[in-house]
Amino acid sequence: MSEILIYLTSLSFLKITMKKIILFFVTFTLFYSNAQIKILFDATKDEMAGNADWVIDADSKTNGESNPQRFPTPAQSGITASTSETYWTGALSAWAVDLVKQGYYVETLPISGKITYGDSTNTQDLANYKVFIVTEPNNQFSATEKTAIVNFVKNGGGLYIIADHDNSDRDNDGIDSPSVWNDLFSTNSVKTNPFGITFDLVSFSQTTSNFASLPTNTILHGVAGNPTQMQYSAGASMTLDKTANSSVQGLIYKTGSSTTGTTNVMFATATYGSGKVCALGDSSVPDDGTGDTADSLYDGYFSDASGNHRPLLINSVIWLATASNLSTQDILKNQISVNIYPNPSSDFVYVKSENSTENYELTLIDSSGKTLQIIPNSNKINITSYPKGIYYLLIKNEKGFKNFKIEKK
Repeated sequence: MSEILIYLTSLSFLKITMKKIILFFVTFTLFYSNAQIKILFDATKDEMAGNADWVIDADSKTNGESNPQRFPTPAQSGITASTSETYWTGALSAWAVDLVKQGYYVETLPISGKITYGDSTNTQDLANYKVFIVTEPNNQFSATEKTAIVNFVKNGGGLYIIADHDNSDRDNDGIDSPSVWNDLFSTNSVKTNPFGITFDLVSFSQTTSNFASLPTNTILHGVAGNPTQMQYSAGASMTLDKTANSSVQGLIYKTGSSTTGTTNVMFATATYGSGKVCALGDSSVPDDGTGDTADSLYDGYFSDASGNHRPLLINSVIWLATASNLSTQDILKNQISVNIYPNPSSDFVYVKSENSTENYELTLIDSSGKTLQIIPNSNKINITSYPKGIYYLLIKNEKGFKNFKIEKK
């Protein structure tokens, strides 16, 4: 921070314009904020039992199974666009490496970790993360853990719920992942079935292209691509309850099922409070086929469903990590009262304000901080000619300014 103060002092000394100072703050704030978006992968519920290895990296073993550490090694700061998933050792390493490439920071909640929310004594308390990914938990959540997870979502967190097929009790403790999740949904202390999702106690295999027609959905049409297939290799479907949660929605269904229905769902989303959840009924989807050499692992991430799992999984984490009340994220607070729409957009982005006749100076900035356009006296900007990706729009008039993150689709 001292370097920033020195730099700003020098800017003042050199009489740099206020607009450039604002742009500096915007760019710094955006990149500083993105660096702090952390994703936590759970490893406290025996996700390594049997032939499972649902971890991002493990440097050691305990009782013959992977024992992942909090921070994957080598350090994620060494990951570049060309880094292979073998940079880390775990069946979820490909997914994690791809998320780092998207600008996120990933960690593991190790076997010895605690699932808490609002516990300042726990350095890995869920309040310190934006997304919590739990892949096929083989142990039941405790009462306090269930409360923590539901409150995490309620207060703005993103939860990735991944189960496997019925009778998939890998550690022989009498409960498998569909029942673990159903128990959390039905017996937590916050709300019964808060997400409107129940896993069916079934096992089936199928490759489906039966996707809901949702052209503006950023999971099905997102920055990582537009997935069109999903393959279950022994998984469990879901039944949705819109009475319990009116936002719950199926995105992918079994072949022949209605894509607006509430049964035979293979991938679902919901919002709850200020947060979001994604739910998937087959742990083979994120499996990259590498990890513990003693396990029988298969490449579902890159190879199954003609490679469509990869964009689905990346897009869904991006969706979970984005604020739920808007598809935009207001970076600078307490500024002029304006909003933008639509977002994502493929052509024009419009400014919406209480005064419909008011115009603004609009500045479009790319993810490297480069200014692409400055348009005076306008309430719209054309982004048609730019490639898909994330951009930043600075809206300014004599009353102040406000910045938004926008997605070009």
